[in-house]
Parts: sequence; structure tokens; C-alpha cells
Amino acid sequence: MAFTAAYVLNRFQGLPLALLILVVVLAVLDFVLRRTGYGRKVFALGGGIEAARRVGLRVGAVRTSVFVVSSTMAAVGGLMLASRITSASQTSGGGILLMNAIAAAVIGGTSLYGGHGTPWSALLGMLVIQSVASGMALLGIQASVQFMVTGGVLLAAVVIDSLSRRSQQAHGRA
Repeated sequence: MAFTAAYVLNRFQGLPLALLILVVVLAVLDFVLRRTGYGRKVFALGGGIEAARRVGLRVGAVRTSVFVVSSTMAAVGGLMLASRITSASQTSGGGILLMNAIAAAVIGGTSLYGGHGTPWSALLGMLVIQSVASGMALLGIQASVQFMVTGGVLLAAVVIDSLSRRSQQAHGRA
């Protein structure tokens, strides 16, 4: 399957390097989160700080390392954005980009309350939110309306996440 995808993409002036970097980064992050002790510590910390502290995790060290990984991924994302738009400025990442990033994570199943989510589900959420954005751009919808639609989709995802979390707590599964 991977060879077929590479062959098809290669027919159109080569395999995009950014796509290859994205897939490698997602695979590495997924491996680290699912298969290592560090990943279990990160999920435990996301599930509840006090519970993680009582289990014996060094909350400060894990939290600092997560911020380091997050800022590294933001730097890689900034480099990808700068290479895509062939320029860089202080406002390059502003506007709807931040809301799209949050919406992609939440739509992909990452809980705002912590403890759930995978890199691949965030990718799926990104594909959904970008499909909605591309469709609105093709229809010529104004930027202000695009903000409202994206915000509405994000609000719906947060409400669904909150209701499912409440339901799980009511049934003793959280």
C-alpha cells in the first residue's frame, strides 16, 4: 500500500518531502506514545495531575519534556509553513491557523480534558477540518463566515467530547 501511494505521488513531479516528514514524525510519535514508558507517563499526566503525582511520576519533569517536544513540533511546523508560503513573518501562523489546529485535534478525538488521543486521529481531524475549509474556499465563502463555520464545528466537537466524558463518568468508565 505504501509503495502504491509513493508510486502515485511520484508520478506527479515527485513525492512531496513535507508529506514524507509528516508521516515519519507521526509514526515516531505514535510509537513513543503507545509503546514506551514515557508515552504512558504522558497519558497518565493528561488523565490527572494529582493521580499521576500519587503514582510516583515526577510531574514537573514529564510536563517540561512534553513542552519541549511540543515546541519542537511547533518549530518543525513553522519551517513547513515557511517553506510552503516561501516567506516568514510574525503573523504567518495567525488567523484561522490556530483555530484549525485546535479543531483538528478535537475533531480527531483528542479530549480537551486530557488522557486521550493519538497522532493518527489528529491527522484524521486535520483532514476533516481542511476538507471543510477547502470546500468553503471553493464555494467562495467569506473569511468571516469560514471562521464562524470552523468555530461551530469546534464547538460541536467540544460539546460531544464533554457529553461523552460525562456519560463515561456516570457509568464509572472514566
